[in-house]
Amino acid sequence: QVQLVESGGGLVQAGGSLRLSCAPSGRTFSRSPMGWFRQAPGKEREFVAAIHWNDGSTNYADSVKGRFTISRDNVKNTVYLHMNSLKPEDTAVYYCAAAPGRIGVPSESIKYSYWGQGTQVTISS
Repeated sequence: QVQLVESGGGLVQAGGSLRLSCAPSGRTFSRSPMGWFRQAPGKEREFVAAIHWNDGSTNYADSVKGRFTISRDNVKNTVYLHMNSLKPEDTAVYYCAAAPGRIGVPSESIKYSYWGQGTQVTISS
């Protein structure tokens, strides 16, 4: 059974930092894009960042550029989302996703076929 296991969410004050982790199990995605998406209450799921596991190329939503960094550790088979200068509007459930067989680092959620269960990130003002 393929799973994407997320961790690292929590409650922090505005201006703080968090690091989310995503560890695939059941298969590897070493030639695939991996993405982070988020969904706030009452809003649609939105793209946050993506990285291609093979060459490390990245893509970011404008709202997080300069504050968030996506990375991967090939030894630990884990993808990270480093979030700095957090704002209350970053509050959401964050989802890790994998897009096996896709080219590049897509931002469209429909191109991702594997999803994690989500981890809550809450930023207090």
